[in-house]
Amino acid sequence: MLSVLTSLALITTGQPLAEPGCELELVVLGVAQDGGMPQFGSFEDPAWEDPSLRRTATSIAVINQDTQERVLFEATPDIRDQLYRLDRVLPREDRPGLDGIFLTHAHMGHYTGLMFLGHESIGAQGVPVYAMPDMSNYLFTNGPWDQLVRYGNIDLEPLAAEEAVEIAGMRVTPFLVPHRQEYSEVVGFHIQGPERSALFLPDIDSWEEWDEWGVRIEDWIASVDVAYLDATFFANGEIAGRDMSGFPHPFIRHSMERFAVLPDVEKSKIRFIHFNHTNPVRYPSSPERQEVLAAGYGLADENERFCLSE
Repeated sequence: MLSVLTSLALITTGQPLAEPGCELELVVLGVAQDGGMPQFGSFEDPAWEDPSLRRTATSIAVINQDTQERVLFEATPDIRDQLYRLDRVLPREDRPGLDGIFLTHAHMGHYTGLMFLGHESIGAQGVPVYAMPDMSNYLFTNGPWDQLVRYGNIDLEPLAAEEAVEIAGMRVTPFLVPHRQEYSEVVGFHIQGPERSALFLPDIDSWEEWDEWGVRIEDWIASVDVAYLDATFFANGEIAGRDMSGFPHPFIRHSMERFAVLPDVEKSKIRFIHFNHTNPVRYPSSPERQEVLAAGYGLADENERFCLSE
């Protein structure tokens, strides 16, 4: 457990730090909700004037230092900046230098970065894009995404719920979650390395709806070493003039109430992620952020790294 906590402690907003001798490593590239921080139209956001407060849309990568493989989870609208930062961790001469992209669903912040693989931009060839059936069909039958397929910029690779894909020295298993499915199913990913494993679940309607499916988030947390969980909003009332009780995301405050019975070691696995620009935990000195940390939970930040191997 000490080595796991050491991994999570190696966080910086500048040059990322590596755990010495780590072969397979998870790197957080973005932590914001789909629109990023600052969000378009929110002109009062202090991040316009303070670059230290800017955050990109939620994405992670897994890198294999031994084989030099790089795997991306989500193709966000901020993919250019995120791949630039990934090059600082594990440089690749080929572009975009990706051995696979895994997509959770067809909401703006999770797949639209694929456009930068097209001939108007980098003109990539044969980047494997792993997608569930509806997600794959959406890309194959709708422009401009179908052009990426026809031009061979991307190769669609099929995913099936609960069926693992072996890639870059890890096993990646998608699992279905309840969330708005206007264009595709929605999944999270179980990422299993040689020694440690991670849960990546940036979007879900509610833990209680998942309970009705016969799946408990507490069981998932117990099965992994680190869990990146949907924390889009902190609490009802953070968006002025709107009743947020029906919003399709679990509030951080509700999650903390539900997880309060967990042992401290289980709480410490949780890294909340996918923050809306209205979420006060985004600010380093906010009382809400301090409340989360004091309760024993973590808040993901860009460039943090977690070792999945010894």
